[in-house]
Amino acid sequence: MPRDLQEQIKKLIVDRRLPPGASLPTEPELMELLGVSRNSVREALKALQAMGIVEIRHGFGTYVGSMSMAPMVEGLTFRTVAAHYRGEDGLLQLLELREAVETGLVARLAGKVPDSDLAELDALVAQMEKEAAAPDAAVAAATDRAFHATLYRSLGNPLLGEVMEAFWEAFHRVRTDLVDVPQDPVVTCRQHREILDAVRSGDMIRAERAIHDHFGNIRLRLAATPQQDR
Repeated sequence: MPRDLQEQIKKLIVDRRLPPGASLPTEPELMELLGVSRNSVREALKALQAMGIVEIRHGFGTYVGSMSMAPMVEGLTFRTVAAHYRGEDGLLQLLELREAVETGLVARLAGKVPDSDLAELDALVAQMEKEAAAPDAAVAAATDRAFHATLYRSLGNPLLGEVMEAFWEAFHRVRTDLVDVPQDPVVTCRQHREILDAVRSGDMIRAERAIHDHFGNIRLRLAATPQQDR
C-alpha cells in the first residue's frame, strides 16, 4: 500500500504536469482523491520527500520538489564508503563509472564546442597553471570541477549535467574522507590542457585518448596510495 500510494501521487504530478515548486493538493484532498487515511498520505509524502520528489513546508503545504540528484549523491557516497570498509575498491569503481561516461561524451564535442566555452576553458586551465605554480602547489578541486562542467555544457542536456555533478560530488566527498590521494599539479594541468586542445582540434580519437590518460593518471594515484589508508 505505501509504495502503491507513492506511485499514485507521482502519477498525479505527471498527469497534472506540475512543475517544481507547484502546490500539491492538501492532505484532506489527497485522502479523498486516493481513498486512504491521513497517516497513509503522510507516510507516502515523507518517502517522496526523501527522494526529492515533493517538498513539505510545514504550515504552508506540500509542493513538487526540485527533483535534484542529492539522493543519488548520498546513495553513491554511502555505497562507496560501505564498499571501502568491506575491503572493496569502491572508489575505483566510481572513478571507472565517471571515466566511461566522459569518454563516451567527449568524442561528440570534438570540434563543436562554442568559442565562448573554449575561452572559458582556456581561462580555467590558466587558473590551474597558476595554482600549480603556487608555493603549496595543488590544483583546486573547484577549478577542476568547473573545467569538466564547462566542457560538456554545450551538449545542452541539463540531466547529463546533473548526473555528472552527482558523480563528481560523490567521488570527491569519499576521496576527501577516506583516501589522501597524492597529486602532481603539473601533470594535472598538462592533461587538462591536452583535453582542451584535442576537443578544439576536432580530433575525436585524440580527445578520447586524452580523457583515458587523465583518468588513468587518477587510477595510478589511487593505486599508489598506502594500503593502510585505503
